[in-house]
Amino acid sequence: MAAFLSCLLVALPLRCAGQTNLRSPEDIQIYVVNTNFTLSWNYTGNDTNVTFSAEYRWFEDTETNGMEWKGLPGCQNVTCTECDFSSAITEYYDKHHVRIRAERREEVSPWSSTFEMFPYFLAQIGPPGIALQSMNGVIKIKVSPPEENQVRKMWLTPLDFKYKVVLWENSSNSEFRSQSIFPTDIIDDLAPDTTYCLKVQATLPLELREGLFSPIRCIKTTRKVNDLLCATNLRILALNMEFHLHWANRYKQHVSYNVQYLIGYLKKLHDDYSVKWLNVHGCENITDTQCNFSSIITTTSGSYYLRVQAINEYNRSCLSNEVKVDPLITNQIGPPRVKLDISNALLHIQISPPGGSESEVMRDYYDLSYRVLYWKNSSNNEEEIKVKEIKQTIGSISDLAPSTLYCVKVQAFSEAYNKSGHFSKGECIKTPGDKILPLIILATFVIALIAVFLVAVPLVFALYQAYSKIKYVFFPSCQPPLNIEGFGGQLFSSPYLLTAEEPIENCSVIETIITEEVNQIVFKDYKHSKQSSRDSGNYSNDDNTSGSKVSEEMLEKETV
Repeated sequence: MAAFLSCLLVALPLRCAGQTNLRSPEDIQIYVVNTNFTLSWNYTGNDTNVTFSAEYRWFEDTETNGMEWKGLPGCQNVTCTECDFSSAITEYYDKHHVRIRAERREEVSPWSSTFEMFPYFLAQIGPPGIALQSMNGVIKIKVSPPEENQVRKMWLTPLDFKYKVVLWENSSNSEFRSQSIFPTDIIDDLAPDTTYCLKVQATLPLELREGLFSPIRCIKTTRKVNDLLCATNLRILALNMEFHLHWANRYKQHVSYNVQYLIGYLKKLHDDYSVKWLNVHGCENITDTQCNFSSIITTTSGSYYLRVQAINEYNRSCLSNEVKVDPLITNQIGPPRVKLDISNALLHIQISPPGGSESEVMRDYYDLSYRVLYWKNSSNNEEEIKVKEIKQTIGSISDLAPSTLYCVKVQAFSEAYNKSGHFSKGECIKTPGDKILPLIILATFVIALIAVFLVAVPLVFALYQAYSKIKYVFFPSCQPPLNIEGFGGQLFSSPYLLTAEEPIENCSVIETIITEEVNQIVFKDYKHSKQSSRDSGNYSNDDNTSGSKVSEEMLEKETV
């Protein structure tokens, strides 16, 4: 008994403190579609007569302190495991906290874990509205944006929506067909008298959001009237931003045409654009089956739609199918113009952009680069074609062979649009002859000339010196005096030459008388010779005179 009372005393304070057997709700989830908010949860308790109530708080900034919890409208004392609290949330970009608990009379469970949300980032795009009409073998569809008739909107810019339709035949073996459509559009290429079903989805591509599909709608197609008056096979030929529309005429009688265009962004609107088509200037009431509509391309960022209205002599008209024009995508890049020049062993390539230098669209919007193909134009068909890509309109090629014909073709291309243009016609130019061989020959000649000069000058100098010596020895320029030349009856030719030793006459005096006579005769002869030398004036000086006197005295003594 005492033990029971002690347990009771312990239990009473706990119950007064809110102790309960109710379990807290789990797996809190919030679903947001457009501006519709639904809170759901799981409850694992076996209790009966349990209700649930939720609280929330929201923050205008990141600070969470001081914000009070409030009861969540639409989620008070609910008996099921979900509730709608759309009326409570008005700020879709602010942070919100939500929690919930179970209640049974005075008993309450602990609060669940707090669920944090930013409504805009949690929201899903709701299904769009659709209206269908079957006419002339096609289905005309009109799409209404999500939240069209709602006062409060999660998506503030309906023009940002893109729409995708999924279409299939209402049969057991049908294939699904998906395509993008405008708010008001026509679905063609359909079988006649066939029931098609479809559903439409709204998307926000920039935010990578895909919405919920609309409810499935089905409609039966009609047979298309084959009117020969209508222009067919519309096609666009565009080169260097010059746009031409061509079509086929099946009408055998007189017919005239009006070419009409619509600016592409008008199709993105949810308004009726059927009255906004305009005639192309210069292509009104014409009989030709082509039209130059370049004048309407005033911007390259948007798109255009064209159609042809045929009118017969009875003023009955028929509209062709539409054709879309995206200027920078539809346009084809033409061939550039190329000019070649060679200087300093380089092949210089000057490129004029497609459309001419005045075509700023081709140059600026496409951000053109150039692919240069060049090769040796020889009889060898296996010559390799080399490729060089450049960004500028001026380029050069090195490593050229002399006296060789090189050919060049250039192609403009745009990496941004993954588009390549036409090649220019081949231009050829011949490289000049090799200048190295003449330089080598000239250098060889100069070196040989210098070598010859270095060898010849000393040789000539040596020969000249030898010639001078020989001439001086054998042909002296100065002749000795006659008295020296004839002295003693000897020829005195050169002091440098060795002469044979003069023979000496061995005389003996046999008789004194004869000797005296001989000496007198010799002396007289000598005296006579001396006198002759004086008369001639050669070598007349004091020394010679004194020498003669001495000689005379010596002879006289010998005679005595």
